[in-house]
Amino acid sequence: MKFENSTYCNSISYYKQEMPFGNFYFCEKFIIAELHAGVHFDWSKLELVIKEIIEFYGNDVKLDFISNRINSYSIDPHNWIKIETYNIIEKRAIVYYSKIMYMNASLEKRFSKVKIHPCLSLDEAIEWVQHLKKLNLKN
Repeated sequence: MKFENSTYCNSISYYKQEMPFGNFYFCEKFIIAELHAGVHFDWSKLELVIKEIIEFYGNDVKLDFISNRINSYSIDPHNWIKIETYNIIEKRAIVYYSKIMYMNASLEKRFSKVKIHPCLSLDEAIEWVQHLKKLNLKN
């Protein structure tokens, strides 16, 4: 389910950042990414997103990141390690909607060396990041 079709769209304050390769929803404490079908999300695209994040939130922001995989696309799992140098992403969740997406997410998780929480729905991912923020947990 797209974020804009979810019940959270009307209850959470957000800014929609449209980019040629996907849409990003900048919420108060987390970001939701919805990449377009067939995109290869490489480091150059991620750097553009990081630039927009820092421009919107500032340099000292700490956010959670939800990858809402409504479309099929590829990503370099090493990007998760590279983004660590910016020190802006605390927790990561991937929402997958099919067995193939789950297998891709599992492979990505193996290569990334950072914790990624798998979710079966966007609601689950949003609840997970919001609940952890309320508890002030780091995992």
